[in-house]
Amino acid sequence: MSHRAPFLALFRLAFVPSLSPDAAQNKSPQDKPVAANAEQVKKFEAAIAPYVKKAREALPEAKKNYLAGLPQNQIFYVTIKLYDSPKTYEQVFVRITSWKGESIQGILESSLSIIHNHSKGKELTCHESAILDWAISRPDGTEKGNFVGKFLDTYHP
Repeated sequence: MSHRAPFLALFRLAFVPSLSPDAAQNKSPQDKPVAANAEQVKKFEAAIAPYVKKAREALPEAKKNYLAGLPQNQIFYVTIKLYDSPKTYEQVFVRITSWKGESIQGILESSLSIIHNHSKGKELTCHESAILDWAISRPDGTEKGNFVGKFLDTYHP
């Protein structure tokens, strides 16, 4: 008889309600990991879907601002999913360092809890279509974007 790991262990979301003032002061956003089973993940993804849509609709203008050059000490973060397998992923923050065409290079700013094929502080490349949310962090603690993150401040599954 084979033993199966609990389904709960297959999913883990690292989502962040909103960027803290520390993030705006060139520190990475603080993750708040939440383990979830398949049903909880489905509900979570349905809940954030309208905010992901808003973030993606606003992305072309934000990209244009980034490519034109952000003011000093502003940091552009994107939120993407990193996968270990088709059913195991974490939502993570990436600090953008380069954006050419639809290819984004950046530094992983999230500590990982469940996937093991990436690590915090390492460079990675993602496609623009992978973006779930984005935020421009300002030195005064304010932010632009962060549609999903602001929703998650009030989300109670």
